[in-house]
Amino acid sequence: MNKESFSESYAAAGVDITAGYKSVELMKAHIARTNIPGVVGDVGGFGGLFRPDLAGMKEPILVSGTDGVGTKLRIAQILDRHDTIGVDCVAMCANDVVCAGARPLFFLDYIACGKNIPERIAAIVAGVAEGCVQAGCALIGGETAEHPGVMAEDDYDLAGFVVGVADREKMLDNSATKPGDALIALPSSGVHSNGFSLVRKVFGVGEKDIARPCEALDGASVGETLLTPTRIYVKPVLALMEAVQVKGVSHITGGGFYENIPRSIPEGLSVRIEKKAMRTPVIFNLIQKTGNIPERDMFNTFNMGVGMTVTVAAGDADRAIEVLRANGEEAYILGEVVRGGERVQLL
Repeated sequence: MNKESFSESYAAAGVDITAGYKSVELMKAHIARTNIPGVVGDVGGFGGLFRPDLAGMKEPILVSGTDGVGTKLRIAQILDRHDTIGVDCVAMCANDVVCAGARPLFFLDYIACGKNIPERIAAIVAGVAEGCVQAGCALIGGETAEHPGVMAEDDYDLAGFVVGVADREKMLDNSATKPGDALIALPSSGVHSNGFSLVRKVFGVGEKDIARPCEALDGASVGETLLTPTRIYVKPVLALMEAVQVKGVSHITGGGFYENIPRSIPEGLSVRIEKKAMRTPVIFNLIQKTGNIPERDMFNTFNMGVGMTVTVAAGDADRAIEVLRANGEEAYILGEVVRGGERVQLL
């Protein structure tokens, strides 16, 4: 900590420089967990440094992604639990780049807050670090900015971005997809980080009621169930790519099935999904029933228990499920690719 840096005038305006130094000190141990080969130096410089190992790649392509946690942050703030949303932030970015077949290399975060409370900032970064460990990438830098007068003291926002790499000849572009291919589901851990504006409206978030035990959720509260971190699929998908030909991957985020699955299949093809095959967590049924939401709107907003889909040849489906399960994913066949018709057909 730089003890010589302190501005009484800046502190009077609402920005405590020394709190920022303390935050960095508290988060260093969490950041150290994410160190992987390629990390150069330590946090605290003007830029994060990373030396990628490109050996064996014929044509390395950098793949980047950026996202935030959205209004799920409000759940964390109401429950005063801040150590999981960082996982969400990493997941929303890392799960996107692996859809191209890229391996995440490094991540940077940005935290804007009304007041820098070092212990809370460190808890947020602890979650980011955990997400990076799960994704196999390094946390090489970030920024925490106090916004007094713009944000309330207890308010904050979190966003980040990831950079990954893929060999061009191995990147996923869905061009090999054809009718009869199998669509495999990788289950979600819950609502993940999408649709929370609707979720908050349904449950009247802002009320302490979300912290009370809920019988429909076997005694868990709505709040803690909603706060379950987004699942990170990077390592299982990369392992699958080494075992079978993966033709397409879709990260089911905002827009649900109808917006995201078509992004992983070519024009002219569709997917046919048997709803009875789906393993939908109770929280989605509770959302639909409480909010009286039409089924199509549910599938057009939420992941409905499917965090990611993978397309493989029908003959590779059993092997794909075997590999995914060996890597911690209870994968199952969700449907198949068909020709024509509505792009997503729920039967």
